[in-house]
Amino acid sequence: MSTWDVRSECTTGCAAHAVPRVPFTETARRCAAFAHAAGRALRDGERMAEPARLRAHARAVLGSIGVRLVVETAGETAAGLSVPAVSPPRGTLVVANHISWLDIPALLAVEPVTLLAKREVGDWPLVGTLARRAGTRFIDRDSPRQLPATVAALAGMLRSGRSVATFPQATTWCSVGYGAFRRATFQAALDAGAPVRPVTIAYEQHELASTVAGFLGDEEFLSSVRRVIGARGLTARVTVHPPLLPHSGAHDRRALAELARAAVNGTVRSPARKHGERVSAGQALGTYL
Repeated sequence: MSTWDVRSECTTGCAAHAVPRVPFTETARRCAAFAHAAGRALRDGERMAEPARLRAHARAVLGSIGVRLVVETAGETAAGLSVPAVSPPRGTLVVANHISWLDIPALLAVEPVTLLAKREVGDWPLVGTLARRAGTRFIDRDSPRQLPATVAALAGMLRSGRSVATFPQATTWCSVGYGAFRRATFQAALDAGAPVRPVTIAYEQHELASTVAGFLGDEEFLSSVRRVIGARGLTARVTVHPPLLPHSGAHDRRALAELARAAVNGTVRSPARKHGERVSAGQALGTYL
């Protein structure tokens, strides 16, 4: 198994509504609103990548499909790593768990960072175009030989002061409590001397932990979109954790990955789920940074 070849135990059978769906009339209204919000973003062209516009468009997309965004901050200290000031200024490596395509607008609605995503995201209907316009950087997971160059490019962005968000699980899981963090992107933070900001993304329906947003296994993208649009009372809860700042010689990428995963994993309830067959999944902050 290569660095990028990650398997998830989650399948389409894991994704389910926690409460009854909205009626057909509401689904139709949301579809029209989603198309309108996406169309407005596309008409912005290259200007869409401007931070204020990108955040506004992401929030509009979430609102159009009835997704409520809740942003929380965890404690102010991080066990295991001190958080001194970074000098000279560096960007922040934002690392989040990965559940859904919905993670992308949820993150961008909090902070319009540069996203690092798998190449296939660029081919998704509509979202691929929006991702490219938003300035997303794509990686080819079928070419592990490119990994050193990818890490070097990521470190360069962080040194330049640009914050970058990535999903180090390299695949999607139906809820927060599953899946390891791959270590490669943490090497870029070490090389750049940049802080790492763990972020937890979780989904609820009427305060019940829910897997409805999951984009899992070999599911078609539009199938997941239809399920999300039909979800009643869906909330995307984004929890921003204290930054981890590595010290040269004292921490390595394995330690950083474990600390980040522990922070991400410690703040949410995990819904019950069914395990399907093992399949190749391949699915893949202003005030707080």
